[in-house]
Amino acid sequence: MLSAGLVASIPFDRESSVPFYAQIYSGFRTAILSGRLGPGERLPSTRSLATELAISRLPVLMAFQQLLSEGYLVGKVGSGTYVADPLPNVTGARVPWWRPANKPVIADAPPTATERPAVGGAQGVFRTGIPALDRFPHEGFARVVRRHAADRSVDLLGYGDPAGYLPLRDAIATYLRSARAVNCDAGQVLIVSGSQMALQIAAMALVSANSVVCVEDPGYRFARRAIALSPGTIAPIAVDDMGINVSSLVRLGTRARLAYVTPSHQYPLGVAMTASRRSALLEWAQTQDAWIVEDDYDGQFRYSGGPLGSLRGMDRNDRVIYVGTFSTVLFPALRLGYVVVPQTLVNRFIRIRQSIDLFSPLLYQVALADFLSSGQFTRHLRSMRNVYRARRDALVQALETSADDVMQLGNTDAGLHLVTYLPEDVDDREVVRRAERQGMYPRPLSTCYAGDTARTGLLLGFGGSDETTLASGVYALSALVRTLRRPITSDRSVRITN
Repeated sequence: MLSAGLVASIPFDRESSVPFYAQIYSGFRTAILSGRLGPGERLPSTRSLATELAISRLPVLMAFQQLLSEGYLVGKVGSGTYVADPLPNVTGARVPWWRPANKPVIADAPPTATERPAVGGAQGVFRTGIPALDRFPHEGFARVVRRHAADRSVDLLGYGDPAGYLPLRDAIATYLRSARAVNCDAGQVLIVSGSQMALQIAAMALVSANSVVCVEDPGYRFARRAIALSPGTIAPIAVDDMGINVSSLVRLGTRARLAYVTPSHQYPLGVAMTASRRSALLEWAQTQDAWIVEDDYDGQFRYSGGPLGSLRGMDRNDRVIYVGTFSTVLFPALRLGYVVVPQTLVNRFIRIRQSIDLFSPLLYQVALADFLSSGQFTRHLRSMRNVYRARRDALVQALETSADDVMQLGNTDAGLHLVTYLPEDVDDREVVRRAERQGMYPRPLSTCYAGDTARTGLLLGFGGSDETTLASGVYALSALVRTLRRPITSDRSVRITN
């Protein structure tokens, strides 16, 4: 067993800007390559190491997972983790896996109010990602939870399946097949804490140091942050009114390993990926032996035209990893989501998911399985589409009536937010800073861009506010934008001509 002295000699600085997991990875890798840790030597458990370092277990798990994947460590079932014998052949200079060349680094600055999740009842008008919590069937869901909480079965008190509670996975698969045209069975469904965990697992499973991960630009910045934990390099790919530019993906060649897309309702612009663009994207994945992560974060809420099926429903080669969450369709505090995994990747995803936090809380999984199978979930969704359509209509009308001089509407066909474009002389981040002081929480569009072609605008969430609140919010927000417009200068000199 590794001595306490050697653990103490692993460099670990709480004040460093290098993430904890990166320090642990680097320290053990250096100890192995320098011979301080010899082949076959047993390492402490991740739990005991986390306790000794006085940190959570997750950074230790992430570091060990990377060392395992690179061949420096080997795991033996029922025995522990050991230094590999023989060691992998390592030659040449190496870029740190947590910060590849040209890879964006997650900022250490504290998040702004619009980046922080809303807590308690103070949601704030225009906050994105918030459903109509006032319309949730609290009592019906509470009855289901109470019934299972009172169950004296010891099955609910032990460790759960890392893939998730099987009846819940089966209920999700049934729902997805009928409502989202997702081709899957319960064995391909993994329960996770949300889309962020799903993205982390996908990146850990599929991305190497030489890989390129393609993301939409503009796109969901928290998805970029989750993917940034992997060793690959992020490549922003422009989005137009048809969806992600597949030609740009093709030009990247074989290094492009993974593409993250939101095809049913692109975040943040709201466009739906066209059928021709979807076909081209699927052909790219098959030709390049690449994978697609489809984030269907609010694809259930569409207000114009017929329902759109999922990208995975068009996939005939099993290249699409489908991600969904209950945060926006039910409530964020539930912290349950799911990922539908291609058959060839199931075991790999389960192993990584288990290494992160073993399994999701079982009580809510059991309750949610009942909520879905009893039909309450479908009835709730049907009701909420009408609620959100009314709130969307009220927001659109208010913008067209009192803000059309300073806010240009983008796509309004689906989802729980819409985008408005601001005049070029208005800084959207300054608008957001001042709006927060008035209890309004739009998001700045410019921060959704990873490249240099950012447009200024505002993302306005409408799911969590009623029609009256939205209308008064538009009036106040448009007045604020007008105050930030630069005064127009004109040449008042008069030319006298004969």
